[in-house]
Amino acid sequence: MLKVENLVVSYGMMEVLHGIQVEVGDGELISVIGSNGAGKTTLIKTIMGIVKPKSGSIIFDGQDITNLPANRRAALGIGYVPEGRHVFGRLTVEENLLVGAYSSKEKELVKKNIARVYEIFPRLGERKNQLARTMSGGEQQMLAIGRALTFSPRMLLIDEVSMGLMPIMVNTCFQVIRELNESGITVLVVEQNANKALKVADRGYVLETGNIILSDTAENLRGNDVVQKAYLGS
Repeated sequence: MLKVENLVVSYGMMEVLHGIQVEVGDGELISVIGSNGAGKTTLIKTIMGIVKPKSGSIIFDGQDITNLPANRRAALGIGYVPEGRHVFGRLTVEENLLVGAYSSKEKELVKKNIARVYEIFPRLGERKNQLARTMSGGEQQMLAIGRALTFSPRMLLIDEVSMGLMPIMVNTCFQVIRELNESGITVLVVEQNANKALKVADRGYVLETGNIILSDTAENLRGNDVVQKAYLGS
């Protein structure tokens, strides 16, 4: 479904991704792990079209989207859950969800998708009229994931879902990610919490200072000595 080839990204004179190669098959759940500053957020922002690459290509479902703007990528079926959640604090939960599907002309489908979000996250349904800024970090993360689902994505890009959350909420979010994948949504998650990310993933990549240094099944990566020492604390 997604093929990233020879991706080079720079901020000014500083090159932060050095010829990245990543593939995500239809229906897969892929984790890209790495420490803070490895380039994970830059990778996912570039795939979404928020950051423009210096060179390389991004192919989604056989179509070259390298030069498409982010809104066109969303229309093709790519959903995005940003690092830090970035919900609209002055809008209610339901208004945030509606913003996620603002360009959809299929109003009944949007209603159906919002109802599905409330099934996945009952707490959001209970608080649909509450302002987003008054919610906890975990509730806002639920809302950020829910917002990405209202536009019927075929693929979800998820950036650092565990950041700033209590352990119990981290577990909840990764459980939901696994369930969304099992429901048919392809998922690419970049995550500093390697242990949680590799437990739910089919395959994984290790990103270090802008380079992919390892790629394998998630199970094999969890057993890899380098990964264990650098990312799993063993």
